[in-house]
Amino acid sequence: MNVRQKENPIPPDYRIIAEMIHPSARILDLGCGTGDLMAFLARSRNTRGQGIEINESAVYECVKKGLSVCHDDIESGLLEYPDKSFDYVILNQSMQEVRNADALLADALRVGRRVIVGFPNFAEISSRFRLFFQGRSPVTEALPYRWYDSPNVRFLSISDFRNFCERKGIKVLQTRYLRGQRIVACRPNLLAELAVFLLTVDKSFQN
Repeated sequence: MNVRQKENPIPPDYRIIAEMIHPSARILDLGCGTGDLMAFLARSRNTRGQGIEINESAVYECVKKGLSVCHDDIESGLLEYPDKSFDYVILNQSMQEVRNADALLADALRVGRRVIVGFPNFAEISSRFRLFFQGRSPVTEALPYRWYDSPNVRFLSISDFRNFCERKGIKVLQTRYLRGQRIVACRPNLLAELAVFLLTVDKSFQN
């Protein structure tokens, strides 16, 4: 008897990002990996656009999915893209892996009318517990790497990122917080494993 294989479940942050994007939007996915998020958005929201990815094997996987992707380093800048050339620029699970996050986010806000940022919350309670009681760098479901093989070079919390947006004149339009498959509505800096922010430039900001 043939058993139908279950399809891979859609990650909850993908669904949240899809809810933040209007149909037929033009998107730029920075650090798009193997293109799973781009493919999901194309199916669910009829989005158009492209990704940028430095890993060559991941680029090949994107091409197999029929996605438009550029083999490049997102930290080299987005100078070739005109201002507001995309409806959304996406930085999902990639901002904590770049060294100059400030400059990259500023460039993303220039190129996109809105920017979606998703990242693991390093101040989540289980991470605090492991660091305090074990005295070791935390390894959790949201942070599955050990200190010596982690791609993360930034270790930020939800509160850190909110304070950053305030200082830089970045307007937070929406936020969603996740713990596993569940939405976190209370004390997200303590309880949420992942955060997703929808951002734009605050035109009233005075530096």
